[in-house]
Parts: sequence; structure tokens; C-alpha cells
Amino acid sequence: MAHNHLHSHNNNHHHRDLGERNLFISILLNILITVAQVIGGIISGSLALLSDALHNFSDVISLIISYIANVLSKKEASTQRTFGYKRAEIIAAFINASTLIIIAVLLIIEAIKRFQNPQEIKSNLVIWLAILGILANGFSVLLLKKDADKNMNMRSAYLHLFTDMLASVAVLIGGLLMKFYQIFWIDSVLTFVIAVYLIFMGYKLLRESIRVLMLFTPIDMPVIEIVEKVNKIKGVRGIHHIHIWQLNESEVHLEAHVDFEKDIKLSEFDKILTIIEELLLHDYQINHINIQPEFQKSDQKDIIVQD
Repeated sequence: MAHNHLHSHNNNHHHRDLGERNLFISILLNILITVAQVIGGIISGSLALLSDALHNFSDVISLIISYIANVLSKKEASTQRTFGYKRAEIIAAFINASTLIIIAVLLIIEAIKRFQNPQEIKSNLVIWLAILGILANGFSVLLLKKDADKNMNMRSAYLHLFTDMLASVAVLIGGLLMKFYQIFWIDSVLTFVIAVYLIFMGYKLLRESIRVLMLFTPIDMPVIEIVEKVNKIKGVRGIHHIHIWQLNESEVHLEAHVDFEKDIKLSEFDKILTIIEELLLHDYQINHINIQPEFQKSDQKDIIVQD
């Protein structure tokens, strides 16, 4: 069985270290916000502020998980861990998405209870702490935005911070309405809205991470089209028994059996293998190829075979 790696190691260490530093700064900022909002929520009696604090606390945990995963993903592979810790960031994304949804459900339950029995809230404290949350989370969002486009783990951290910023904006609006119009039930409504948004964002990320962890074929990967193109390569009779999966954000793997028209030499196989590798890399961004060559072998020739 022949295989090859066609990784573009351009995800250089400097870029990853910069993302790691930004993540660490975001952790410190969120610890500051969480402590301030818990104290302020208790003093003011604001559920929206306490719910935002709870969300921020979950973010602190999530960001720490993301940070650890980021560090682990750079560790070298070994005989005990042949892939290294390349999936650590996917697991972190899964945990973060799960916590988002769980916390959101708890917030909805609490918001419904509070809506039935609105309480007077010290709005000045709510307003100032909401402004602190907007500034700190907004800065963290800007720090992580670039990495969020390229990495599922960093995207999960970014989403936590972005929803925090939006939640703080909502809390600020609620604080102003309570201060000037004494509309105290708005606190529960804002909590409910924040929670629904968390479920929406968390579900999307949870679905993405589950697809990777379950070794599902990446979305929009045209398996039949790949088969047709490989089958047109000179010397190839047919490709079958295909598996395509995503190891992490940067690696897509393919393994398959390839039938050859002739009993070719190993050197000839290597030339055809190179053609297959280049086709799959350039057209489909599959950068790890593992091919089992066959000639007149009596095995299943289905494209997909359940092992």
C-alpha cells in the first residue's frame, strides 16, 4: 500500500504562536469581565447581567480548553500517538459548542421564571458593566478574527467571544430601558434572546465538529466526480473501496484501492500515483493519499465498501 503526504506546511509557527498569544490575552480579559459581572449582577439583581457573567465564565473555560488544544496540536507524533494531537482542536470545538447549548437552555429556563416575577434592578451598575463587556469582548473578537477563518477550534473561541459582545450590547440596551423607562421585564426578554442565539450558533459548530469526529466525508466533497476523474487516468482500470475523511482543519485524507489494467512495475505505479496525488490535491484539496494497488484481484469493486 502506497501513501504520500502533500501537506503545505505554510501554517507557520509564527502565525500559530501569534494566535496562541491572542487567545491567552482573551482568557485574561474574560476572567476580568466574569468577576466584575458576577459581583455586579448580585449587587444590581440583574438576571441578564448574571446570565452574561455565566456565559463569560463558560467562555473562560472554553478559551482555556481551546488554548490547551492549540498547544497540544503542535506536539510531535510518536509510536503511541501516530497522529500526534491533531484532533485536540476538534475535540475542543465539540466541547465548546456543547457547553454553549447547555448554558443557553439553563438561561431560557431562568428567564421564563424571572419574566413571571420581574424584579427591580439597579440599572446604573448594569450599564457600566455592559460597556466593560462590550469593550473587552470587542477587543478579543478583533484579536481572534483572522484565525477564526482558518481553524475550527479558534472559530469556536471566536464565536463564544462574539456572542458575549452581542450579549453585552443587549444588556446595555436593557440597562438603559430600565434606567429611563423602568421596564424591568426587559431583563428576562434579553436573557431569552441571548440564549436562543447561543443555541443557534452552538448547534452549527457542534454539527461541524461531529462530522469531523465521526470521519464523515467533508461536505461538498464530490466522491463520484473524483472516481470518474481517477478512472480516466491512463493505466487505471478503476478506483474503489474509497474512504475520505477530515483529520483536522488542515488535513483531508483519502484511502482507496486502485485496479490497474496491466501488471505494472513499481516505478510505473509511482508515476501514476503522482498524477493521482496532484489531481486530488489541486482539484479537491485532499493532501494525504493512501492507495492500495491491485491487478486482477477478486475483491469487492464497489466505490464504497463497509469495512
